[in-house]
Amino acid sequence: MYEEEFKRDMLALKVLPPAVYMRVTENIPQIVAFIEGIISNGHAYTTSEGDVYFDTQSIGSRYGKLVNVGNAAVESGSKDKRDPRDFALWKAWKPLEPFWESPWGRGRPGWHIECSTIASSVFGSQLDIHSGGIDLAFPHHENEIAQCEAYHKCDQWGNYFLHSGHLHLKGSAEKMSKSLKNYITIKEFLQSYTANEFRLFCLLTKYRSAIDYSDASMNEARSTLSSITGFIHNAEAYMQGHLQCQDIHESFLWERLSVTQATVRTALADDFDTPKAMDAIMNLIHHGNCQLQPVTKVDGSSRCPAVFGAMLSYIRDIMDVIGVDLLDKEDSSSAESSSILHNVVEQLVRFRSEVRNFALSVEDEAIQDLHTSKVLQSKRPQPDRLPLLKACDALRNDLMPLGVQIKDRGTNSTWEIKQQQKEKRGKES
Repeated sequence: MYEEEFKRDMLALKVLPPAVYMRVTENIPQIVAFIEGIISNGHAYTTSEGDVYFDTQSIGSRYGKLVNVGNAAVESGSKDKRDPRDFALWKAWKPLEPFWESPWGRGRPGWHIECSTIASSVFGSQLDIHSGGIDLAFPHHENEIAQCEAYHKCDQWGNYFLHSGHLHLKGSAEKMSKSLKNYITIKEFLQSYTANEFRLFCLLTKYRSAIDYSDASMNEARSTLSSITGFIHNAEAYMQGHLQCQDIHESFLWERLSVTQATVRTALADDFDTPKAMDAIMNLIHHGNCQLQPVTKVDGSSRCPAVFGAMLSYIRDIMDVIGVDLLDKEDSSSAESSSILHNVVEQLVRFRSEVRNFALSVEDEAIQDLHTSKVLQSKRPQPDRLPLLKACDALRNDLMPLGVQIKDRGTNSTWEIKQQQKEKRGKES
């Protein structure tokens, strides 16, 4: 039941499922065989009580190469332990505990041996990247390394370890923990924010750093996502000829795009520095927005849609790589209904633009200057058309809460369907 609930939560957060789910209870024979291999290689021993311990002295100074632990004991256990640092591979059965049969009697696997065995059964004798929370570096990952290198007789089992920082509630010194009751569930979170916003929230902080969860930090993520989607909307409007701008400095934008691509690539290669990568992307968007300043009249300016097409293609590609879905497919009931809605809004905005332009048309009015007695020509909106202009403004304002945002740019209008922000869940009484 809890496994299926976990899978649903991960799906809601757009986390890709693993290729295979492995359960410890389905791999007990493999775990027993793995322990036997470590014993036969001279790196583990049994006790009179039926426990099996890893012999840390057998690998000398290599134990503790991930985290310098000195001579600190990592777990309590049998009085027959040879070294305080030795840790259990198999624990003898105690009443009321689950157990399996083994060559050492009834018992259950130690914590660390489960992961070493299952990882080896899937990936073989070496891992490229191993990840986990910073609190797992010692003793869990340290002991995994010792077990695997002893079993596989290799000098380096894992090439890279990515240890992530903890998630904290703002103002709490402790990490989010069910036991401390200082947490928010994924279901509760998704009532106020989206999976895309959560991904931006994570990307704006270095993965190795602790991160504070708060409304302020989530609003920053929401604002970042809004800036990205806003630029995409404006760039598309320009490319489609709906947004008129002065001359675009095309060569400058091509240069900024090239710099951004190189910066992002370098940042992600440097210990997955997502904050630096996101800063480069937002800087590119800033320069793009500076070029997309609307004007009411363009005097023969040439258009440069290609560079904006390249910028949008790159931004969408890199956002797709990090799992931010700019299309928000899941928020549409279906592709067909989304297409119908798009066409309806397009026709509605086009009709409104025609009415608005008609209402904005002016008439010449002769005004006599009282000081010079000269007759001057003045342009003013025709009074009988002002109600039409007010009706257009009212329609724009009425559509805003429904998620349709219309932006009037002189005599042209652009529009976009914005994802409605989810209502924040009220506090339970």
